[in-house]
Amino acid sequence: MLRTHTCGILNISDLAKDVTLCGWVQKIRNLGGMTFVDLRDRYGITQLTFNVEDNEVLCNSARKLGREFVISITGKVMERLNKNSALPTGEIEIKVNKLTILNESKIPPFTIENETDGGEEIRMQYRYLDIRRNPIKENLLLRNSIGIEIRNYLNKEGFCEIETPYLIKSTPEGARDFIVPSRMNEKQFYALPQSPQTFKQLLMVGGMDKYYQIVKCFRDEDLRSDRQPEFTQIDCEMSFVEQEDVLSTFEGLICHVLEKIKNVKLTPFPRISYEEAMRLYGSDKPDIRFDMKFIELTSLCQGKGFSVFDNADLIIGIKVKSGAKYTRKELDKLIDFVKAPQVGASGLIYCKYNEDGTSKSTVDKFFTEKDRNVWAEKAGCKKEDLLLIMAGEKKQTRKALGVLRLHLAEMLGLRDPEIFAPLWVIDFPLLEWDEENKRYHAMHHPFTSPKNTDIDQLNTDPSTVRANAYDLVINGNEIGGGSIRIHDEELQKIMFKHLDFSESEAKEQFGFLMDAFTYGAPPHGGIAFGFDRLCAIMGGQESIRDFIAFPKNNTGRDVMIDSPSHIEEVQLDELNLKLKD
Repeated sequence: MLRTHTCGILNISDLAKDVTLCGWVQKIRNLGGMTFVDLRDRYGITQLTFNVEDNEVLCNSARKLGREFVISITGKVMERLNKNSALPTGEIEIKVNKLTILNESKIPPFTIENETDGGEEIRMQYRYLDIRRNPIKENLLLRNSIGIEIRNYLNKEGFCEIETPYLIKSTPEGARDFIVPSRMNEKQFYALPQSPQTFKQLLMVGGMDKYYQIVKCFRDEDLRSDRQPEFTQIDCEMSFVEQEDVLSTFEGLICHVLEKIKNVKLTPFPRISYEEAMRLYGSDKPDIRFDMKFIELTSLCQGKGFSVFDNADLIIGIKVKSGAKYTRKELDKLIDFVKAPQVGASGLIYCKYNEDGTSKSTVDKFFTEKDRNVWAEKAGCKKEDLLLIMAGEKKQTRKALGVLRLHLAEMLGLRDPEIFAPLWVIDFPLLEWDEENKRYHAMHHPFTSPKNTDIDQLNTDPSTVRANAYDLVINGNEIGGGSIRIHDEELQKIMFKHLDFSESEAKEQFGFLMDAFTYGAPPHGGIAFGFDRLCAIMGGQESIRDFIAFPKNNTGRDVMIDSPSHIEEVQLDELNLKLKD
């Protein structure tokens, strides 16, 4: 080894030890007779000292060092006069007697500090430099620790880690596939997996009754802060289970990881139906760190001559505690916010409940003090509270008020990243109607089982059929989702029929799975968690990019290696491909 110790391990108990350290030059301070160098590796920072009176040549060599030079030093551990309590090594320094430059460095394009002057694009272009920064380094180390604890828990629970193929068959459901041409099979193509869904079901048929895999998945879809074209799933499946077995097993997983990594102990997770989540929060992934549930006001607001209310399918509101203090300017900003295209509301009604017991609303012309007090009673408003009301078509109104709810929570500081509020959302609709194409789509995927009590409704009223499906939500983010699967060939055929697959299409796309079901498929179910997203949530951040070593940008490009890129004509010829002009 080129070093005896790392830069984060030495302390006052190591005084007088002769040590050799290696790392990168973080900072140089030339104080005349003394020169101080901060040496950094992934374990920490150690201060090095050079004294011109002890060794002028060595001290001059230290002064010529540049930022990010890779060096090796040998010296003696000394007690530091000006101690730095912010560093684990802050009580000691190394009096250097030997300095070796292992590699020089150009001046970095941004500062390698916790707070850097580099924008996101340039940091991604030089990602290997960005990784030297503590925030990125700590995120990657957190990811590693979470992965270890996930494996520890699942191995203890009897799960077996099994790899599934990356070169698979393209399927029509879900997001766009990434397509891979085959040289050996002319004019035919592989697809990269959006998930190992069919393979893990086949493993259940194969008798591997507890499977997991921390696996790369690929989706060719538009990107945002919590999406990447390649991402990592914690993919799991179990045989001979019901929904409750899956929920309790993986609730245990999340509790285990949170306790080990964040020292947070959680009580059993709340469970709400999809219908209840939409009714109370306007979202199937509600943030329950704060209350602000929707209040149904339709029957209390109609019939008073206010056309906006009288013509609305739904009238709902949220209470903002102590919100009556908002100025007209602040309230106008909220109205502008909900009218923005990304929210899509036509307007916002407010009612202030003043300290003196009176109330004031934007619709006082139509509603009396008594009417407004009835609203207050329904919403639980007290003196100094604010009631915000929206009206319109049910789906859009709930969605818009849900966005406003999150916006208000951000304004009020109610989304503390160090608080973890998980819940299960269950009883999703099995199918959702695609108005544009006039057909049903599977809300999760085509292999999700309907609830036994709802199977008869598949042929009479498909829209009312509930699925044995469930999502785990933490702090308003969908962390994972899964279902009990169909394991019966006939039921799977019925499902394909409702998804507008012809018999031949179903056989072509999923014939291998249907055949497997005829050879004794066990009842089974599972779940997949977004590993990158789980890491980001536990790291207290919204974006997943800084928890991935080499992420893509918003257009799916790796700007560091300049990918995707053009390929040579000879490669296209080998693949029997020709590009359109």
